[in-house]
Amino acid sequence: MKSKFVLLSIGLTVGVTLIGAGTLWFSRPYTFNGSVIEPPIAAADFRLRDQNDRPFRLSDQGGKIVLMFFGYTSCPDACPATLAQFRQVRADLGREADRVRFVLVTVDPERDTAERLREYLAGFDPAFIGLTGSPAEMESVWQSYGVYREKRPLEAASQAGGHGHAGENYTVDHPTRIYAVDTRGNLRLTYSAEARAAEIARDVQHLLRGGN
Repeated sequence: MKSKFVLLSIGLTVGVTLIGAGTLWFSRPYTFNGSVIEPPIAAADFRLRDQNDRPFRLSDQGGKIVLMFFGYTSCPDACPATLAQFRQVRADLGREADRVRFVLVTVDPERDTAERLREYLAGFDPAFIGLTGSPAEMESVWQSYGVYREKRPLEAASQAGGHGHAGENYTVDHPTRIYAVDTRGNLRLTYSAEARAAEIARDVQHLLRGGN
């Protein structure tokens, strides 16, 4: 009888230990893949026009995650790579993708009209949003997000190639980071160009489920 009692006690102790370990494992804080902004700060609000010439206000996106980057349609490398990354993130999110806004904010408003943004984004995903405005409006947004931009003239040899739109005699240097704004309008994360789509998608899913 005593041996049965000892075995029962051992079994209960092991069971409690395993339950405790399981609870500890499940209670571990989530580790984000992007660069965390701690504490979160309210994302600077702005109002611009989208590729369908409709008003877009950041503060109107409450309840949605906004993934946003600054670029332009004539960008030769970083911007198409980011949009391809967005396309994969959207695919990874499945049904949850409807609660995410994928946004390109132009750094080249002189050339990036609504029509041009619409044509460009259609080649990636018509659900993506392209934003533009007057140079003064854009300058305000760039300053709010610390966006550095600089026009660089194209060399004559490059211009002679005859590619692209008329008047494209310059490129624009700009940052390549992605900004993540949560459902409460707080700036939560940024991502470098090296971030993987699957990692971004996991972070977005965590935020959509109310995680901190």
